[in-house]
Amino acid sequence: MGTVASNIYQTITDRENQPNYFYPPTFDPLLGFPEGRKPREMKVTHEEMESANVPHQYRDYCAHLYIDYMRCRQKNTPWYKACAHEKHLHADCEYADMVLRMKEYEREKRLIRKRNALQKEMM
Repeated sequence: MGTVASNIYQTITDRENQPNYFYPPTFDPLLGFPEGRKPREMKVTHEEMESANVPHQYRDYCAHLYIDYMRCRQKNTPWYKACAHEKHLHADCEYADMVLRMKEYEREKRLIRKRNALQKEMM
């Protein structure tokens, strides 16, 4: 069975241990981090994103790199190859953001499983 199919099967058969990704996390984000976590900060403001005409899909923690990439493309038209470095930086940032979100989802799932197992033991 492939990864996608097994994930779908697990989601359908084990609903009580699956976090709802439409809602914020239910556990304390600092749980398990005694020294705390480095807070994530947006490097551009909402007004800067609006003035740079950043599409909504790119208004995330990597928006500053997207703005740099678009400025480079505008400056180097039609030789977009000159902006390969900026494009690579933005793609790496998007990938790192996706990995962090996946880790947060898995962390939430593990904590839900742990909570449910403890509740079953107490019964």
